[in-house]
Amino acid sequence: MSIDELDGRLLELLAREPRIGVQEAARRLGVARGTAQARLEKLRTGGVIRGFGPEVDPAAIGFPVTAFATLEIKQGQGLEVREHLSEVPEVLELHTITGQGDMLCRLVARSNADLQRVIDRVVGFEGIVRAATAIVMENPVPLRMVPLVREAAGLRAPAEGRG
Repeated sequence: MSIDELDGRLLELLAREPRIGVQEAARRLGVARGTAQARLEKLRTGGVIRGFGPEVDPAAIGFPVTAFATLEIKQGQGLEVREHLSEVPEVLELHTITGQGDMLCRLVARSNADLQRVIDRVVGFEGIVRAATAIVMENPVPLRMVPLVREAAGLRAPAEGRG
């Protein structure tokens, strides 16, 4: 789905102020409330906006260690491995990949020692042959979407506030 300038401005506003109401968003964007509501619904049903839940910082709830694990799995075990990993709460993301390994998952733990427990739980499944883990030292560019939204919408000038 492609987005235009108004979609981009709406997404950027929502990223900066996720609790803003539709009427206030319409006022700030200089469009009718119905236009803002229709655009919001289009972005939601089109899969551009995936949710409105809170953005939770794992470190703030006691999981300050982040790691990435590349997993090699037994052929034909993909579905079973996915099901296993979906049951491990410390697995935040799982991607199937090309190159070295078959899957890449982002893990969190309470400490480096606790990371060993998490890794043991992850690899303690017969469908996983090998794992290589890298511990994150710092995250200088946290997950962000606004620059990508601006690029997709053709918005070149930086917006006020965070981006």
